[in-house]
Amino acid sequence: MLEMITAIIKPHQLDNVKDALLAEGVEGMTVTEVRGFGRQRGKTENFRGSEYKIDFVPKVRIEVVVKAESSAHLITVIADAARTGKIGDGKVWTTPIGSLLRVRTGEMDIEAI
Repeated sequence: MLEMITAIIKPHQLDNVKDALLAEGVEGMTVTEVRGFGRQRGKTENFRGSEYKIDFVPKVRIEVVVKAESSAHLITVIADAARTGKIGDGKVWTTPIGSLLRVRTGEMDIEAI
Protein backbone atom coordinates (compact mmCIF):
# COMPACT_ATOMS: atom_id res chain seq x y z
CA MET A 1 0.00 0.00 0.00
CA LEU A 2 1.17 3.53 -0.78
CA GLU A 3 0.57 6.86 0.92
CA MET A 4 1.23 10.44 -0.05
CA ILE A 5 2.75 12.58 2.68
CA THR A 6 1.85 16.24 2.32
CA ALA A 7 3.61 18.88 4.40
CA ILE A 8 3.02 22.63 4.56
CA ILE A 9 6.10 24.32 6.04
CA LYS A 10 7.90 27.65 6.26
CA PRO A 11 9.87 28.34 3.06
CA HIS A 12 13.22 28.79 4.82
CA GLN A 13 12.93 25.27 6.26
CA LEU A 14 12.71 23.60 2.82
CA ASP A 15 16.41 22.74 2.54
CA ASN A 16 16.40 21.17 6.03
CA VAL A 17 13.40 18.99 5.16
CA LYS A 18 14.78 18.06 1.73
CA ASP A 19 18.14 17.03 3.20
CA ALA A 20 16.46 15.01 5.96
CA LEU A 21 14.23 13.15 3.47
CA LEU A 22 17.12 12.43 1.11
CA ALA A 23 19.11 11.04 4.07
CA GLU A 24 16.19 8.65 4.72
CA GLY A 25 16.27 7.33 1.15
CA VAL A 26 13.36 9.27 -0.32
CA GLU A 27 13.98 9.38 -4.07
CA GLY A 28 11.68 12.17 -5.17
CA MET A 29 9.34 14.90 -4.04
CA THR A 30 7.18 17.65 -5.44
CA VAL A 31 7.50 21.16 -4.01
CA THR A 32 5.02 23.96 -4.61
CA GLU A 33 5.00 27.54 -3.35
CA VAL A 34 1.63 28.18 -1.68
CA ARG A 35 0.01 30.84 0.48
CA GLY A 36 -2.41 30.42 3.35
CA PHE A 37 -3.11 30.95 7.01
CA GLY A 38 -3.88 28.95 10.10
CA ARG A 39 -4.80 30.00 13.60
CA GLN A 40 -2.72 33.19 13.36
CA ARG A 41 -4.94 34.50 10.51
CA GLY A 42 -2.04 36.08 8.67
CA LYS A 43 0.40 38.55 10.17
CA THR A 44 1.01 42.29 10.52
CA GLU A 45 4.21 43.87 9.18
CA ASN A 46 5.69 47.36 9.27
CA PHE A 47 7.20 48.85 6.11
CA ARG A 48 8.56 52.40 6.02
CA GLY A 49 6.52 53.40 9.02
CA SER A 50 3.25 51.99 7.69
CA GLU A 51 1.59 48.95 9.17
CA TYR A 52 -0.07 46.50 6.82
CA LYS A 53 -1.66 43.08 7.19
CA ILE A 54 -0.61 40.01 5.22
CA ASP A 55 -3.72 37.80 5.04
CA PHE A 56 -2.05 34.84 3.32
CA VAL A 57 1.40 33.84 4.58
CA PRO A 58 3.89 32.33 2.08
CA LYS A 59 4.46 28.60 2.67
CA VAL A 60 5.90 25.60 0.83
CA ARG A 61 3.93 22.41 0.11
CA ILE A 62 5.95 19.20 -0.13
CA GLU A 63 4.41 15.99 -1.51
CA VAL A 64 6.13 12.62 -1.25
CA VAL A 65 4.73 9.19 -2.20
CA VAL A 66 6.07 6.41 0.05
CA LYS A 67 5.29 2.90 1.24
CA ALA A 68 2.60 3.06 3.91
CA GLU A 69 4.77 1.29 6.49
CA SER A 70 7.42 4.04 6.33
CA SER A 71 5.07 7.04 6.41
CA ALA A 72 4.88 7.40 10.21
CA HIS A 73 8.67 7.55 10.47
CA LEU A 74 8.96 10.03 7.59
CA ILE A 75 6.30 12.28 9.14
CA THR A 76 8.48 12.48 12.25
CA VAL A 77 11.55 13.21 10.10
CA ILE A 78 9.72 16.05 8.31
CA ALA A 79 8.36 17.52 11.54
CA ASP A 80 11.75 17.44 13.24
CA ALA A 81 13.46 19.09 10.25
CA ALA A 82 10.76 21.78 9.82
CA ARG A 83 10.29 22.69 13.50
CA THR A 84 11.37 26.19 14.56
CA GLY A 85 9.26 26.29 17.72
CA LYS A 86 7.40 29.39 16.54
CA ILE A 87 3.83 29.82 15.39
CA GLY A 88 3.21 28.81 11.77
CA ASP A 89 5.64 25.87 11.59
CA GLY A 90 3.09 24.00 9.48
CA LYS A 91 1.17 20.74 9.18
CA VAL A 92 1.92 17.22 7.90
CA TRP A 93 -0.66 14.61 6.85
CA THR A 94 -1.04 11.45 4.79
CA THR A 95 -3.45 10.42 2.06
CA PRO A 96 -3.87 6.81 0.85
CA ILE A 97 -2.89 6.22 -2.79
CA GLY A 98 -5.04 3.73 -4.68
CA SER A 99 -2.59 3.15 -7.51
CA LEU A 100 0.52 4.73 -8.98
CA LEU A 101 1.84 4.52 -12.56
CA ARG A 102 5.25 5.61 -13.84
CA VAL A 103 4.35 6.99 -17.25
CA ARG A 104 7.73 6.36 -18.93
CA THR A 105 8.04 2.65 -18.08
CA GLY A 106 4.52 1.55 -17.21
CA GLU A 107 5.65 0.36 -13.75
CA MET A 108 2.84 0.19 -11.23
CA ASP A 109 2.49 0.90 -7.51
CA ILE A 110 5.60 0.23 -5.36
CA GLU A 111 7.83 -0.32 -8.40
CA ALA A 112 6.78 3.14 -9.66
CA ILE A 113 8.05 5.05 -6.62
